[in-house]
Amino acid sequence: MQSAGGLDGGHPFVVAHRGASAERPEHTLAAYELALAEGADGVECDVRLTRDGHLVCVHDRRVDRTSTGTGLVSEMTLAELKRLDWGAWHSSSSSDATAGDTGLLTLDDLVRLVLDWNRPVKMFIETKHPVRYGGLVESKVLALLHRYGIAAPASADLSRAVVMSFSAAAVWRIRRAAPLLPTVLLGETSRYLGGSAATTVGATAVGPSIATLREHPELVDRAAAQGRAMYCWTVDHYEDVGYCRDLGVGWIATNHPGRTKAWLQNPLVAPGD
Repeated sequence: MQSAGGLDGGHPFVVAHRGASAERPEHTLAAYELALAEGADGVECDVRLTRDGHLVCVHDRRVDRTSTGTGLVSEMTLAELKRLDWGAWHSSSSSDATAGDTGLLTLDDLVRLVLDWNRPVKMFIETKHPVRYGGLVESKVLALLHRYGIAAPASADLSRAVVMSFSAAAVWRIRRAAPLLPTVLLGETSRYLGGSAATTVGATAVGPSIATLREHPELVDRAAAQGRAMYCWTVDHYEDVGYCRDLGVGWIATNHPGRTKAWLQNPLVAPGD
């Protein structure tokens, strides 16, 4: 996972947060295909386990917000989840007939999409905690990455996958089982100011929110001094994109990958110019 010093043109890499989720329903094939077409350098997803042990790309514990169903992801089978409509809630479903596939997406589907794309793209896979299946989700993620031959990269820079979590225990499980795989410890101020949590679990990067980074810009230099990259979320506004660029943040997650790429490449042409 590259740090800011190795970036082409000196600007951050852009990660599509749940795909191009401002324009398409989050965590759907349509959202990720649009993000890749818009030039995203990476894609981010949240993963959860179904009752029958499948990894699905869903952020919430419950399906209520982003589908036509109700209930807990962990209490439903893959077949039950696939019967739900995962796109109807989003504005694009009624306004854009070419929105694409908005059905349930499995992690396996996303990995195949990214690996088959016509250029290298990193996957930022976030495991959610606390969950009823505990550390089984990390084991399942690693097993899938091993199946595709991407769990033991030659270097962090060349890795196609990065595993992230707000849980220090989850990051430690990944580092212990797959020491060559890059990891991000997500979290807020208390975790970062001392750096002890990231050091203890061996995280190769830290991931504060843009609000935390605004309050503590020194975190970028502190992470660099410790040999860690910086991943910041969720960076959607013009002023925040420029702020991260000027600080030297390595990776920024955004719901608007195409717009953010344009702002960085032009360079930072103000909206409306």
